[in-house]
Amino acid sequence: MSVYQAQKGVITEFINHHYRHFNSAALKDAAVAYNVHLKNGGKMMVTLAGAMSSGELGLSLAEMIRQDKVHAISCTGANLEEDVYNLVAHDHYERIPNYRDLTPEDEQKLLDRHLNRVTDTCIPEEEAIRRIEGAILEEWTTADKKGESYLPHEYFYKILLSGKLEKYYQIDPKNSWLLAAAQKNLPMVVPGWEDSTTGNIFAGHTLKGNIKNVNTMKSGIFYMRFLAEWYMATSKKYDIGFFQVGGGIAGDFPICVVPMLHQDLEQTDTKVWKYFCQISDSTTSYGSYSGAVPNEKITWGKLEPHGPKFIIESDATIVAPLMFAYILGW
Repeated sequence: MSVYQAQKGVITEFINHHYRHFNSAALKDAAVAYNVHLKNGGKMMVTLAGAMSSGELGLSLAEMIRQDKVHAISCTGANLEEDVYNLVAHDHYERIPNYRDLTPEDEQKLLDRHLNRVTDTCIPEEEAIRRIEGAILEEWTTADKKGESYLPHEYFYKILLSGKLEKYYQIDPKNSWLLAAAQKNLPMVVPGWEDSTTGNIFAGHTLKGNIKNVNTMKSGIFYMRFLAEWYMATSKKYDIGFFQVGGGIAGDFPICVVPMLHQDLEQTDTKVWKYFCQISDSTTSYGSYSGAVPNEKITWGKLEPHGPKFIIESDATIVAPLMFAYILGW
């Protein structure tokens, strides 16, 4: 029995008792509204920006996926790959608690050791990046030879579901959110995948000639087409909510599907997003799209005036696990 099962409700009760005002009240209100949305039969898209996978959000997000509290994900290419890096190379990561004190020379020493730093966490190149490259290159070249084409996350689903990485697992696989998503074949979009490490690797192999057809990897336009088709089909039966962790392309890309359906496909009866919450520390001024308050999205046809809308101005590495714990009833 896990600590969460043994002490079921402890986090929920703590939040109920202490989180009464300001950002803490917004956190609680948003979590309550998330549960109401699900209870009423709604579906939820979660978007992941930043380095949430290296921040090990899978510790709570994976269970959200298994318990059908997440029904689609939009994430950056970095979050897609870094969850798998952590799965197979966790013991080789190094944490740098005093990262703010590092000099440029210290940073060079980390590079010399093939340790790529993300804030206080260093990803080991050989054990993480190159190990995944070897596994996924097999899938890319096989598809290339067969004249097949897949989306970036579909290749990751393939290597996870094949079992070829299991011998390398260094964390409990139940804490990998991408593995949980693969097991459910969760709908996913990964906008801007090309700027990820794995995206760079794929481009490199096309330049080397190891992959003959660049279309072996489908592009972001295919993701928008897929998202539009998923949204149209799903919204006919269910209300769909939007839970945004951070800002950036992971959130900007999918939320635009509604005005696209309204304006470009003239599907004017398509429902807007029926719940919205963003966890963000972006300044809500200076033209910052990631920091735009929810009401601004009404003018773009993404949200409706009276739907539940929340912005929690805080650190997503603190807020998201607490909200997921509350939603799960931990």
